[in-house]
Amino acid sequence: MALRRKIPSHSALLAFEAAARHGSFARAADELSLTEGAISRQIGRLESFLGLSLFERIGNRVRLLPKGQRYARQVRDILERLDHESQYLMGQPDDGASLDIATLPTFATRWLIPRLARFQRLHPHITVHLAERMDPFALPGSGFDACIHFEHPAWSGAHTHPLMQEELVPVCHPALLGPDGAAPALDALPRLHRRQNPDAWERYAAETGTPITHPAIGPRYDLHAMLIEAALAGLGVALVPRLYVEADLAQGRLAAPWPPASPVAKTFCLVLPSPIELSSEPLQAFARWLLGEAHASARSARSAP
Repeated sequence: MALRRKIPSHSALLAFEAAARHGSFARAADELSLTEGAISRQIGRLESFLGLSLFERIGNRVRLLPKGQRYARQVRDILERLDHESQYLMGQPDDGASLDIATLPTFATRWLIPRLARFQRLHPHITVHLAERMDPFALPGSGFDACIHFEHPAWSGAHTHPLMQEELVPVCHPALLGPDGAAPALDALPRLHRRQNPDAWERYAAETGTPITHPAIGPRYDLHAMLIEAALAGLGVALVPRLYVEADLAQGRLAAPWPPASPVAKTFCLVLPSPIELSSEPLQAFARWLLGEAHASARSARSAP
């Protein structure tokens, strides 16, 4: 026989959270459109339910006790998550399905989102929600249906599907090139850095035999997306994954006259909690579409000059 959950009433928790946040029963009453007496009664019922005092009453003033402060933080977090999940469900179509996908932010903005319209045309009943995750995490219990990230030991036990390889290439605004479009020496141009890879230019110089006198000098940015925007603004040369700038190179917004780095830096992969064939139909559809898009992108990159 299951034990009955010891959960206070929703009204009591709302009254307590508001009173704790404001440090006042009166202001909590104004926020919740109740009387101060109603707030006091709700909190009294909550204290009786818990068997302890949450507030210290000093005349007409109240002050949270240490246990009340800890409980207030927990209640606030639970109520915020409940509000978020409720609004999420309210926004779902009755006759459709939805997927929550965690992804690297620049991969999402520079590669995935520009292709999502094709998925929507094929599967108009499936809504894809994207969230940014820079670091690997435990996929089970995370609330995500899948993740798009680099291969990493953290995905041990999950089902990973390689998508494409990350090839780094130096790019800059065409205005930084010579009058005939020739590539100037990299030492003659400002070099832009990604903060998480401070030795990228040093490794590039060693791999390609390109002379760079001071490879660590230059401004640093957190994301590849920032590096690309800085290159588009003519601030210098950025060493970025080619797959992020394919459209910019094809349309002449960026130039890449220098040799690329080693063919394989990292491998992007799709991470699933179970095999594709055992996943839900919406997740199967997304996974197979994504693998097809990745293979097409890799073929296009191989045939590029």
